[in-house]
Amino acid sequence: MIDLNEKIVQALNDQIAYESFASSFYLALAYWCDDQALEGCKKFFLRQSDEERMHMLKIYEYMSESGVLPVTPAIEQPPVKYNSIQEAFNKVFEQERKVTAAIHNIVKMSDELRDYNTLNFMQWYVEEQREEEAAIRTILDRIKVIGEGGQSLYYIDKEVEKINDLIVAAEGEAE
Repeated sequence: MIDLNEKIVQALNDQIAYESFASSFYLALAYWCDDQALEGCKKFFLRQSDEERMHMLKIYEYMSESGVLPVTPAIEQPPVKYNSIQEAFNKVFEQERKVTAAIHNIVKMSDELRDYNTLNFMQWYVEEQREEEAAIRTILDRIKVIGEGGQSLYYIDKEVEKINDLIVAAEGEAE
């Protein structure tokens, strides 16, 4: 059994809450996209929702293996309406940046407390966040190039679907 410092336990419980909110946030976005007839974006956000839930469950399992009972958080209602797909993806990028900051805080804390098990465990999250931020940045860049408007939404949706398909293929290769 690993002895986890109370500060680490609190930070991990907080991270569970962040990952849980992110999963709900993406789920709400998926169905906002569905309402906007953006099927490719819907698929992207549904996959993201599942992925964030998996991130949360990994932390539950790590804490349980460490002899700590994780706390299941109450989560706030995610936003459900957006003025544009660009606004939605900007909110996603903000959300991912907050999650990245929280992960970096756990890494820093783990290093300072010489909790090398947690430090090692969190390295996967560091890499995962880098990939997620890069994907969102790519989508935002493509939205800027394509522009927004009736026909532009069709092309944005197709680009997001292509990016989603690439991510799914890469995840399949990694298994």
